[in-house]
Amino acid sequence: MRMSKVLLAALLATTVAAFGFAGGGKEQAAAPEGAREFARVELLGAGASFPAPLITAWADEYRDLTRGAVTINYQSIGSGGGVRQFMEQTIMFGASEAALSDANAELAKANTGGVAYNMPITLGDVAMTYNLPGVTQQLVFNPDTIAGAFLGEITRWNDPKIAALNPGVNLPNLPIQIAHRSDGSGTTNIFTNYLTKVNRTWADNIGFGSSVNWPVGTGGNGNEGVAGIVSSTPGALGYNSLVYAVLNEIAYGKVVNNSGRTIDPSLEATSLAAAVQIPADGRIMLTDTDARDGYPIAGFAWALVYENLDRNSAITNRDQAVELTRFLYWTITEGQNINESLSFARLPTDAQAVAEQMLSTVKWQGEPVGRQVIDDIKANGW
Repeated sequence: MRMSKVLLAALLATTVAAFGFAGGGKEQAAAPEGAREFARVELLGAGASFPAPLITAWADEYRDLTRGAVTINYQSIGSGGGVRQFMEQTIMFGASEAALSDANAELAKANTGGVAYNMPITLGDVAMTYNLPGVTQQLVFNPDTIAGAFLGEITRWNDPKIAALNPGVNLPNLPIQIAHRSDGSGTTNIFTNYLTKVNRTWADNIGFGSSVNWPVGTGGNGNEGVAGIVSSTPGALGYNSLVYAVLNEIAYGKVVNNSGRTIDPSLEATSLAAAVQIPADGRIMLTDTDARDGYPIAGFAWALVYENLDRNSAITNRDQAVELTRFLYWTITEGQNINESLSFARLPTDAQAVAEQMLSTVKWQGEPVGRQVIDDIKANGW
């Protein structure tokens, strides 16, 4: 299921123009008699650009649910920036497609006296985007051609390796112009983790992470920047979250997975990639999945949240702690009903269970607000 480009453009306009948004803007009706009272708070978050359209929609929906009491201000600054601000405790929650490193996890524990959670909120696929004038057929890529192009070893579109995967396609004799992220990026983390798994040269010489030393290519800031380069550059080959390819009407390819099946990026194929055991800490890479029909360049997006919210300098009172916990619980339960209409995969049941367990242990000054919030919602509804 795909959302309309008009709706997606409207959602992204609030994030792309200024790299940030605050949900809401509507007049809210008075609370009916007996309705739940919500504290009037603003929740501050920042991080990955990939889930920004989804968080935009969540923010609007949740503001309506709370009758305008709770607004969510999320800055789409990339996973690297989100992790940095989360560690600096200048935001209330982060979002990233790159889980906290062991070093950051240990530093967070030292600073707050409790763990920093990587809480799954959605899944996304990283699509191979390209600009090839005159080619209308959807191209097919495999690990050799993707890694070869990004290593600078395959330099022209009519290379025999690409041609062999695309019989009958009149590939032009154009140079391949690589586009990659210039900022710290969870999309880059997923993509380079895939390359590390499927190509020994990449693994030995470059590796994976939110940012790497790219052998070739031009950098763009955010998914928006890479999409812009690909759209405006004949011969470009880049990587984008699928929603940005759809919004910008950029061609994207199918990818051969490690079962030898040619997989089109889709909600179903992305969800199949996650048909694995999810560890209790939520940190798992889904790339190069063994699932027969799973899309191979996919991964989780995580919300970053502290166990001890009173040790988070951006959260200054209990109301903020309670409403942040309530909002995050909504995103992994009722909020998942929005995902597929926006081209984001729903969380598998086991990933939801892991996320709920994390939230159930969140505290404010030792008080188990996470457990209280979840029990209250289960007993009394929203």
